[in-house]
Amino acid sequence: MAYMIPETIRSSATAGERLLFRTMKTVLPDDVIVYYEPEIRGRRPDFVLIGRDFGLLVLEVKDYTKGTLHELNADEWTIITSQEGRKVIPSPMLQSRKYMFLIMDALKRDASLVHPEGKYENRLKFPCGHGTVLTRMHLDDMHRLGLDRVLEPGQTLMRDEIDPDHPNFSEELFVEKIYAMAEMMFPLRDPLTPNEVDAIRYHLFPEVRISAEFREPVVHQDQMLLSLKGLKAMDLHQENLAKQLGDKNRLIRGVAGSGKTLILASRAKLLMKKHPDWKILILCYNISLSRTIEAMVQRMVNEPESLFDFDFSEEGGGLMPPGTGNIAVRNFHAWLRFDLKIKEDQIPYFIGKLDGGEAILPGYDAILIDEGQDFEPEWFALVSRLLNPETKSLLLVEDRAQSIYKRKRSYIQDTGLDFRGRSKVLNINYRNTEQIVSFAWDFYRAHSNVHGVVDKQLEGEIIAPLSTSRKGYAPGLIRAKDFRQEATFVARQIRLLHTQRGIPLSGMLILYRVRKWGGNDYVDELKKALQKENLPYYWLTESAGTKRAYDRNAEAVTISTIDSSKGLDFRAVFAVNIDNMPLPLEDDPEREASLLYIAMTRAQEYLCLTYSGHSAYTEYFDAIRESKQQRKIKSEKNATS
Repeated sequence: MAYMIPETIRSSATAGERLLFRTMKTVLPDDVIVYYEPEIRGRRPDFVLIGRDFGLLVLEVKDYTKGTLHELNADEWTIITSQEGRKVIPSPMLQSRKYMFLIMDALKRDASLVHPEGKYENRLKFPCGHGTVLTRMHLDDMHRLGLDRVLEPGQTLMRDEIDPDHPNFSEELFVEKIYAMAEMMFPLRDPLTPNEVDAIRYHLFPEVRISAEFREPVVHQDQMLLSLKGLKAMDLHQENLAKQLGDKNRLIRGVAGSGKTLILASRAKLLMKKHPDWKILILCYNISLSRTIEAMVQRMVNEPESLFDFDFSEEGGGLMPPGTGNIAVRNFHAWLRFDLKIKEDQIPYFIGKLDGGEAILPGYDAILIDEGQDFEPEWFALVSRLLNPETKSLLLVEDRAQSIYKRKRSYIQDTGLDFRGRSKVLNINYRNTEQIVSFAWDFYRAHSNVHGVVDKQLEGEIIAPLSTSRKGYAPGLIRAKDFRQEATFVARQIRLLHTQRGIPLSGMLILYRVRKWGGNDYVDELKKALQKENLPYYWLTESAGTKRAYDRNAEAVTISTIDSSKGLDFRAVFAVNIDNMPLPLEDDPEREASLLYIAMTRAQEYLCLTYSGHSAYTEYFDAIRESKQQRKIKSEKNATS
């Protein structure tokens, strides 16, 4: 079964397009990606297929009947329609050919997708084909109507060949012809690699781009070639979500590290592109996450469709031009204060005034909310009243395993919008290694009310994460004699990771639960230990001002509370003073379990937890340490016996 983007075809599609969509979905192999009406450099071909075993194919679909056709040649067709009468259009074969060359031009300048030398130097490694589908004509019409004079039969699909209900239809022949149409130029010798498929998507669809190491274009054999390293793109499921959400209210439920924020930012860009006159708002709870989202949106909005349009000079600012277009990114309280100019305790008053038509506050055509599990019901009530009732374009993104506030949730009551049947689940964790994912989830299950996975109802669901099977190191558990020793150990490990593993200081994070407890100033000790190792640091949560001024790319170790780390990720994370968890003053054990789960899942590659006292959590970790030690002793005995 082919992977379709979007998953379902729009209701306004022609009958022929819907038939072909269903046939390709059910008949083509599952490694074939089929795009319906993708926007590529301002054009919208009907279908674009990418197959590892055949390359790329563009199809132009026409629902013409015999009575529609009046006069045909290889370049132009004169057709007769009930609405417009006689009309001259480009030949559908010529249209598909132009789309194919448009795509080839977008791809052939990537050094990784062309032959570097030899007879086919600077030509694409894989074939790009094109064809026409006439959904209401049959094979015997090809010669009888003279269509074979203006269309290449080998590049044309007729009704008999695409309709499973037709007596002459054959799944095998359908697949063979699709492959043959794609390879009309030359056969594909070696299957496309996953990286090459991602590179094709990366160039054709800017909205799927996550990151890459950009290198300035160089001249090679009189052609400018772009070299990309470490290219990362959304996976197909994430891309489908971003593109298929529609303009109405939607809910995305995802595990930590599943790319929820990336999909939200990509969705905002797509809405802005589709509706340039819309006023779009992105809201989240904490300040640091809002800065991260703003930087992500800024990159997406200003990124040109062709990577050759980048200004790589220092004067040009590289890849980060200013501005986010008509998209405003705010944390909730900053939005209240600076945009609405009201206080949180005034929300009920203004809701009443809005309902009575006695107040006017800024309105929005689309609102996207990240980490929605942390929003109060009154916040949602206010947001929903400022949403354009014509668009109802409200996107909520959440993960209840990361909920740090005990709240009953009913989105229907809070927003007045029904999310039943309008929610999607993301359960694959892309951020963390397999070791970190399983370690964090095992802890969460052991210390929360979750026993296994709750059934998939809209309300109250906790989603179990699935790993991408990316391997790494087991999380470190360090018991020290006191917190000073913890801080010293962490500072030295950061130094080692920086000098021996090449991890930048900007890629390392230290998390603490509370700054002071029992006469100890934990942040002060951390700062002293980092200073002793000559390691620059940035205390993110020193004040509201430091949160707003945070530069994620500054070469310094970040120090933060766990609360303010939500939505962020770092290559290496050190969670210290775990013996202060669960916090004695906290009466909600679910919040503490969620907080430590959040802390663990910030780590992409390296995770280390340190503690020097005793708590329910340290007893759990001590048991893990003891079990590992016993296994090690047993293994050593077996090796010597």
